[in-house]
Amino acid sequence: QVQLVESGGGLVQAGGSLTLSCAASEGTFSNYAMGWFRQAPGKEREFVAGVSWNAITRWYAEFPKGRFTIARHNANNTVDLQMNSLKPEDTAVYYCGAISTTKQRMGLIDVPSEYDYWGRGTQVTVSS
Repeated sequence: QVQLVESGGGLVQAGGSLTLSCAASEGTFSNYAMGWFRQAPGKEREFVAGVSWNAITRWYAEFPKGRFTIARHNANNTVDLQMNSLKPEDTAVYYCGAISTTKQRMGLIDVPSEYDYWGRGTQVTVSS
């Protein structure tokens, strides 16, 4: 079992930056690829970025490319999402999730229903 806790959300003006962090419980963190998703009110949970278990491979949705960076630190069981040039449409609850490497290798890193564990989320609000 992997427990995930997100932090770092908050209120920021458009054009500003935030860094979200996801801390995982010890033990089997390195057995999983990790992903960041977001969900705005009335919308489905959407993929933002993902990283392989060894931090070598990263995936991004189209919308955050060039603005967001995912980074994984297996030494302390964390995965961060650096978000720059934030826009009001980035307002959402951001979730981190863990997906088995088997499913990640099947190309399912961006499919929320395939994730094995989720955190409770952290709110990001971008004002215009």
